[in-house]
Amino acid sequence: MAFLNKVIGRARKWHSWKTRQLPGSMLSMKLAIAIFIIDVLVGITGLMWLEDFELIDAFYQTVITISTVGFTEVKRLDDPGKIFVSFYILFNIGVFAYVLSVFSYYIIQGEIFKSMYTNRVKSAIEGLSNHVIVCGFGKYGREITQNFLKHKIPFVVIDINPERIASIQGSEHDILYIEEDATHDEALVAAGVGRARSLIAALPDDSDNVFIVLTARQLNPQLDIISRAKDPKSQKKLILAGANHVVMPEQIGGFYMATLVSKPGAVEFFSFMTNEHSSDIGFEELNYAIAPPNCQDRKLSELMIRQNTGANVIGFRDAQGYYNINPSSDTLLSPGTSFIILGDKQQLKDLKDYLEAFPQT
Repeated sequence: MAFLNKVIGRARKWHSWKTRQLPGSMLSMKLAIAIFIIDVLVGITGLMWLEDFELIDAFYQTVITISTVGFTEVKRLDDPGKIFVSFYILFNIGVFAYVLSVFSYYIIQGEIFKSMYTNRVKSAIEGLSNHVIVCGFGKYGREITQNFLKHKIPFVVIDINPERIASIQGSEHDILYIEEDATHDEALVAAGVGRARSLIAALPDDSDNVFIVLTARQLNPQLDIISRAKDPKSQKKLILAGANHVVMPEQIGGFYMATLVSKPGAVEFFSFMTNEHSSDIGFEELNYAIAPPNCQDRKLSELMIRQNTGANVIGFRDAQGYYNINPSSDTLLSPGTSFIILGDKQQLKDLKDYLEAFPQT
């Protein structure tokens, strides 16, 4: 798939003088095939009618005439046959030129490879479930997808910008994408919104993000929706439209820089923890909805996470969305709640294995 992806990206940059003679809208593969079939039928019919050729002989004579291979005639032609074949050859010059133009257009412009790749991408997307839909492949969308690639999280990108699509096609990674306007219902349906677990609306325009959130919420009421926002006034609208979370990058950046002045040590420590290139420390969330059944409706003391994995439970999110830091041992993992866990990569790996094998009582 990566090979076809790169071929499409490169082929779109190529141009040929042959394809410049006709607009792309006039170069139809179906029309070219239809003309060729009609051309063959005309040759067969004319030879059978004028020269009393048998079907096989007429077909053979038609093929060698169209292909201009220069073989001898099946049998000597009468004058009407010679006139017919003469005009037939002249007619085939135009047919051949058109068919060649169509073939050149579809090869040089990458239409054949594009069709092959599009079918493979469509099939791959249809096979996805519990994936993430990323609407927009701008600077935030790129950063999001890089993180997903690193953590092997399945996702689909929706974008209509040709330059961004070209960058996806030129990527060294096999990124599933849909070249469509993310505000269209058809684009979200094609991306498997009904089977997805999350959607991220990362378009630069807040109104577009509101429309995406509203549409996605209608198509999948259980979808976890995260949206970007530029204007603080848009935050409430996005929540009302159905977003579970609204992120304002500019506000977060400003808060981060201001906090560096008042609490530089704390911010630098947090940056160290969240920087995957220089730290092996990470976070994990044990959510009731996705926790193994044996772990549900258990107290923190019963889970014994620290004793068995070394990871620390540093936070608890209750059903109302409020957080409690350093929850007590009798805190219950009930519907709508989750534990926030801190640990290094090995501890978090051990945590995953431990929870999957958690004993039933």
